[in-house]
Amino acid sequence: MKFILPLLILSLSTLAAADFNVLFIMADDLRPELGCYGAKHIHSPNIDKLAAQGTLFERAYCQVAVCNPSRASLLGGVRPDTTGVLDNQHFLRPQLPDIVTLPQHFKNNGWHTLSLGKIFHHSEREPGDDPQSWSEPSWYHSLPDRSWFNKETDEKLKAIKKLPADKRPKLVRGPPYEAASEPDEVYSDAKIAAKVIETLQRLKAIDKPFFLGVGFHKPHLPFTCPQKYWDMYPADTIKLPDNYQPSPDVPAPALHNWYELRSYGDVPAAGGIPNEMALNLIRGYRACTSFVDAQIGRVLDELDRLGLREKTIVVLLGDHGYHLGENGIFTKMTNFELGTHAPLIVSAPGQKPGQRTRGFVEFVDIYPTLAELCGLRLPPHLEGTSFAALLTNPEQQWKAAAFSQYLRPGKEKFMGRSVRTDRWRYTEWRNMKHEVVGTELYDETADPQENHNLAKETACAEIFDALAKQLHEGPKKMTSATAKTQSP
Repeated sequence: MKFILPLLILSLSTLAAADFNVLFIMADDLRPELGCYGAKHIHSPNIDKLAAQGTLFERAYCQVAVCNPSRASLLGGVRPDTTGVLDNQHFLRPQLPDIVTLPQHFKNNGWHTLSLGKIFHHSEREPGDDPQSWSEPSWYHSLPDRSWFNKETDEKLKAIKKLPADKRPKLVRGPPYEAASEPDEVYSDAKIAAKVIETLQRLKAIDKPFFLGVGFHKPHLPFTCPQKYWDMYPADTIKLPDNYQPSPDVPAPALHNWYELRSYGDVPAAGGIPNEMALNLIRGYRACTSFVDAQIGRVLDELDRLGLREKTIVVLLGDHGYHLGENGIFTKMTNFELGTHAPLIVSAPGQKPGQRTRGFVEFVDIYPTLAELCGLRLPPHLEGTSFAALLTNPEQQWKAAAFSQYLRPGKEKFMGRSVRTDRWRYTEWRNMKHEVVGTELYDETADPQENHNLAKETACAEIFDALAKQLHEGPKKMTSATAKTQSP
């Protein structure tokens, strides 16, 4: 059932026969705009501390820049074309009834597996959780979830709910941001942290290792949290991004009309938004980042207090990236760098602290990595590559590229596929007849904001062709022993 791996992590050798716990923390919509990623304007002391204790992955990429498909791919250990999950309305288990998920694999091998908060995706209309993955029923829907606390917002929501059904919006939502004079404890993420603390105390007493999934909601919309976190970011320090308008040479399917944002009250149904609203969205997102950082800190402090850290692998990630006006976009759902690039930190017992790696890793690689670190056989269905060796030598040569995709919905759907190499990002958009309707090529060294699409530049024709070939060949399993150096 289990076997002892070659000692990829030398400092783990004394614990090689141990069954490590796994604390798997996800923060919804968290982009790598954090202190440990070089964003000194962001207050994220607890995430920064975790990075100082573990390995920070500078170039980690999701497979789809939206919640449900990203999580389905990550937790299933397979790419989106295999899951068939490309939106928030279809779920992993109905698509692949016999798949063994990441937590299910641990459960099948003797770990006690639990889910607190949002690990698998939960829609507002239908739960998407996976009971087969957990030793206990997921703790999610029993949690009171209230997002708005200001009196005027409460009154507005009550009035909307009293409207006749034919005049009531499909989703009854308040504004996209709010600062309230309330304590942390009234918000759902603080309640999740409290539940995790209680659960860790219980798990310490059981005679088996655990896999604990902790899914925080913030900084997902609405950007609502206590006023004290807003105060960390004075209004006069918030600026619109330099590339607030989209580049004119970007193909239409690469962009969207911010449809998620427009489902919140007070946001115009079409067109632009007032600058004041845009600035408050940026400020509110940053405030919620600091708020969720505080809740993560509570959890990690309890892990230390209980003496569990020395036997626990801690994984922290956002499920995808996020736009705050950059490229003319709010929210996610793109194949741009900001949509696909996400934070990832792994802290394993005995590893050298404070490491950073620029090796490309993909979220589909997380499943085999955790299985390998815990001495579990890798299920044959996995389509990712374990990056456990990067914890030993973060400077070694690794994958040549990361692959992402997004299905643009609408009357005519378009599939966008993107490959990110050391210097370049190439994206190709096709209609449902598989005809190419748009391409993008960005020089990530000279143009990291992706403002200039070079796809039609004659001087870049050779690079364009090489990247198109690499995209069409698709992802290949590459570790330090097999990675190629000739990537564009």
